[in-house]
Amino acid sequence: MYVTNARKQRLYYEILNPQAKETLVLLNGLTQTTVSWVLMSSYFKDFKLVLLDFIFQGKSDKDGDWQNFDAHAEDVLMVLKNEGIEKAFIAGLSYGSLVAQHFALNYPQSVKKLVLLSSFCHKTPYYEALETAWWQALKIGGYPLLLDVMLPTVLSENYFQNPLIPIDLMKQARVEANQDAEALFKLMRATRERKDFRPELSKIKLPTLVIHGEKDLLFPVHMGAEVVKAIPGSTFVVIPGAGHTLNLEGLGDTSREMLTFFASA
Repeated sequence: MYVTNARKQRLYYEILNPQAKETLVLLNGLTQTTVSWVLMSSYFKDFKLVLLDFIFQGKSDKDGDWQNFDAHAEDVLMVLKNEGIEKAFIAGLSYGSLVAQHFALNYPQSVKKLVLLSSFCHKTPYYEALETAWWQALKIGGYPLLLDVMLPTVLSENYFQNPLIPIDLMKQARVEANQDAEALFKLMRATRERKDFRPELSKIKLPTLVIHGEKDLLFPVHMGAEVVKAIPGSTFVVIPGAGHTLNLEGLGDTSREMLTFFASA
């Protein structure tokens, strides 16, 4: 399905389990699409699942200027309004977790509970070095080179040894979904331009669960701990042995932690 946002761009979204009473919104990582949630969605059959491709991702429009995370969050709200959904559980992974942070801050009345997967709120010199490497790889070799540089930081050594989806097949699918390098630059610019968000996170008063992979190299565990420190009353769970991509690694543990959190008072 498509809906047109305030900037006259078409945004693609899907609804799974439409008859379920509770709604869970799942927000993509940087180069992911709605397809990236297919394995995790099997754990949430009792939830109406809202999946969407941000503008510049997947099947959504890729024209227009880059947009910040507030604009992405506004697009999420537009999808919920289009479906008549007043309140939902919001969960985002990596890039999507930043959208979720802004959504919770800007539209708290639309959030039941917040889940931040593989998240961060400030940049370290190590992260900035990785960000520069990704930017240069995309500039020099397009997404295929970026993917080669990216994979060792977003997947753990454990995954390379025992891949749930073979690496070659994963790379083929990712390349096919990310043909437009300019669209990726627009997505990445939102992160490059984002300032230290810790002061803003302190304003979030919603029940919040932060889940991190023990072996996350892109955002080491201490970066996730800073998110928890910034959001009053939030809870931190570290998934043993898992890397950054928690909708692929640590899948069962991550999903069970989310379900327990949703069911709690």
